[in-house]
Parts: sequence; C-alpha cells; structure tokens
Amino acid sequence: MGAKVDWPNHVRAWREWRTASGGTRMHHGWMLAGKRGLGKHDFALAAAAELVAEAGVPQPADPANHPDIIVLTYGPKDDKAEKAAAEGKPYDRARSIRIKQIRAMQRRLTTRPTLGARRVVIVDPADDLERAAANALLKSLEEPPQGTFFLLVTHAPARLLPTIRSRCRVLRFPPLSDAQLSAMLDAAGASSDPASRSAALKAAEGSFGAAQRFAEQDLGPLARVMEGLLDGADPAMTGRGELARLIGPRADRERLQATFDLAQAMVASRARETGSNARRGALVEAHSRLVRLAGEAPTHNYDTGLLALEIGTLLVEASGASEPADG
Repeated sequence: MGAKVDWPNHVRAWREWRTASGGTRMHHGWMLAGKRGLGKHDFALAAAAELVAEAGVPQPADPANHPDIIVLTYGPKDDKAEKAAAEGKPYDRARSIRIKQIRAMQRRLTTRPTLGARRVVIVDPADDLERAAANALLKSLEEPPQGTFFLLVTHAPARLLPTIRSRCRVLRFPPLSDAQLSAMLDAAGASSDPASRSAALKAAEGSFGAAQRFAEQDLGPLARVMEGLLDGADPAMTGRGELARLIGPRADRERLQATFDLAQAMVASRARETGSNARRGALVEAHSRLVRLAGEAPTHNYDTGLLALEIGTLLVEASGASEPADG
C-alpha cells in the first residue's frame, strides 16, 4: 500500500497501551475500535511485538511471522483454495473467520509459548467471526491461558457479541483530519493533483486506507460532475452521461466502489451542512438508497451505464429535483 507512514491518531492509544502494559496486571483482552483504514492492524502487530519481547527475547522484526503472535483473518474459502494456499498459489478467501480457525488457535494455546512467556492472538476483523467461531473465542476470553493476550480489531464493535465486548478493554482510534490525511498521502507518494486529492479526502471521511485507494482512482473529475448534479437538475441528462463516461463502460469493482463511496460521502456532507429539514430528508433518503444500491451491485451484475444513470438520478433527486429515480 505504498511507503510506511506514521499514524498521528495512534498517540493516545499507545499511551493507554503502554500505561497498561507497564502495570502489574495487564488486561488479557483488548478491542481496537474505529472505522476501517485507521491503521488498527498496524497497531495490533506493533503492540503484540512489544508484548512478546521480554528480557533476553528481542522485539521481533516481523511480528506477522513470529511464533508467539497468532493472526487470525480470512482463510481459504474451500478445499480447493486450501490446496492452492498450501502450494503457495493465489487462492480465494472466505468472507468470514470460521470456527475451525478458532479451534486450531485454541489447540496451540494448550502448549507453552515458543520463545518467551507471552503469546498474542490478533483477530482481524473480529466483526466477521462466524457465530460459532465467536462463541468458541468467548471461551478463551473467559479462561485465558497464562501469558496469553487477545487483540480484536473491529470496525463495527456493535457486531460483536455483548459477552465478548464485556471481556475486553477498548482502545479507540479516531478518524484523521484532512490535514493529517493529506500529509500522510504525501509521505506515501500518492497523487498530488488538487482536484483528485480533494475528492479523495472527502470520500475517505477520515480513513487513510480509503484516502489512499481513492487517490489512485483520480476522482477529481467524478467529484466535479457529482457536485453539479447535487447543485441542480439535469434535464438533458448530460451530467449523468458524463458520469457514465468517467466511470467507464468496464469499470472494475474497485472503481465502482470508489464511485459509490464518493457519492455517499458527498451526500452525507451536504446533509450535515444544510439548514433545511426537507432538503436534509431528501439527502438522507438518497444516501440510504446509494448504500442499498452499492450492496446490490456486486451480486446483481448491473450494467455499468445503468448504474451510473441510477447514481446520477439519486444525486439529482437529492438536489431537490422532482424526477424520481428508476429502481
């Protein structure tokens, strides 16, 4: 994802973490909570590296491959994918963290750590634990082996079982400011085109991971067209035609997702800024329909041109125009 950058939103989390780790009784379960793209995974690996380093045990240079740091994330989705993974080939990943992964982790916890007295389990993202996997993890959180610590990376804490949340201490990661995001994009070598940078910052809404993806998509021209659609009606449909041209007839999933995210962010920004209750209601409704359409698009195999028309029409509707969106 480009050059390594510092995370200015980690300062408070590090202070809390190091105060706790320097105390007499370090809590065994932690939730790293905040929206996606705020560096929570980077923090988890660095914090785990500090925790397993003890007297005589150096801090690992590569925490992701340390024998006493277990990282649970999306695994192979089926037997075919597992075989490909075992052979070092590309493979399709599951969309959830499954119970067999938790069971395999628990078997490892029956033995002593390899190098020292501590072991860390990172679950990322814990939001996507299957129900059975979450219940199995809960048992380990209730009776953690000596020297074992759990770091649960979560983008939506409410999706976790209340019993899991109650057994964890929370570290919160706030969204980044536009100035912080811009400085981090510069450090990462992202495009500095002013229009695309501005659109990336707007669409990212405080997430560096999102801002970096959007900066690569050259969203400036798209943002200008969307602004025009949100400013007034498009009776000749020229704006919607231009939107379709800019998205492209064979846009990949990343391009479409960036388009949806930008449209949602722009509508949300207008809703926060408007003083009209009626206008705010129209913007909130448009945002809801954009979210629904974005969820349907990957599975319904929509024609890209029709998708662009629908997105544009929802933006025109939100501007106060009376024409209804198809769908």
